[in-house]
Amino acid sequence: MRAKNTVESDPLWLDADERSLWLSLTCVLMKLPTALDAQLQKSAELTFFEYLLLAMLSEQPTRTLKMSELASITNASLSRLSHVARRLEGRGLLSRSEDENDRRCNNATVTSDGVSLVEAAAPEHVMTVRQLVIDAVGTSAMESFANGCRAIAEAVDPGGKRSVNPVCDS
Repeated sequence: MRAKNTVESDPLWLDADERSLWLSLTCVLMKLPTALDAQLQKSAELTFFEYLLLAMLSEQPTRTLKMSELASITNASLSRLSHVARRLEGRGLLSRSEDENDRRCNNATVTSDGVSLVEAAAPEHVMTVRQLVIDAVGTSAMESFANGCRAIAEAVDPGGKRSVNPVCDS
């Protein structure tokens, strides 16, 4: 059985330049996370997601966030975040506790060992980000690229509803 076409007219197909842009973005979406994971796994035995989670916590004044806020910042489901938090907790990099002000919530706190690991991993991670993104984009295209990324972020998450994160809000 063929699916109904809910579009009243033919779709506006991508022209050659648009298709090239889309395929380039698809390549970045597929390959960049793998490259970042590989570098962080080698240098810190962390995935990119684990590094991001610990880094976001380490940037907080109290090194603590509600799990729901951390899920929003990292664009993770609570289930995925809980699984990763449990693994990081087992390594002594993170601790979880009941929120004193709202017993329905749990907090995640990066430990001193977690902060130390993020700080040790950061220089090589930044070097990789610089090599794979900043230098590849180049100074002349950086502002245009950043504006394009912000426009895409707004299109997929209007008003930043799933983000309280400088990663998506800048």
